[in-house]
Amino acid sequence: MARVTLSAGGAARPETVWERYASVGRWASWSPQIKAVHCDGRRLRPGMSGTVESVAGIRAAFVVEAVDEGRRTWVWQVRLGRIRIRLRHEVRPGEPGTITSLTMYGPKLVLLAYAPLARLALHRLVQP
Repeated sequence: MARVTLSAGGAARPETVWERYASVGRWASWSPQIKAVHCDGRRLRPGMSGTVESVAGIRAAFVVEAVDEGRRTWVWQVRLGRIRIRLRHEVRPGEPGTITSLTMYGPKLVLLAYAPLARLALHRLVQP
């Protein structure tokens, strides 16, 4: 299992960036690879499950493992067939606004293929 960490900084306030994560229905507004999220709630919480639908129509199942609103971190596992990826997100204050990071664990080739899309999404996430 490989690990890849990405980060991005931008002028959006940490509270704004966290809210973009916590409001599951907003994911498609900053993550260009996501068309829709189908799940059992509107707010990020441990145990939440559902599917993420890509713009290509591919659906991947997910389960949120942990959410710490105080530390602005959350972890989820995404599964597409036999492929499983664990993703850990963090939002923290930075200059001028926010730094967000994503650490992904999974098959190396899958992580390397997904990294450019994830990097783009992170940069969009931290924009005002």
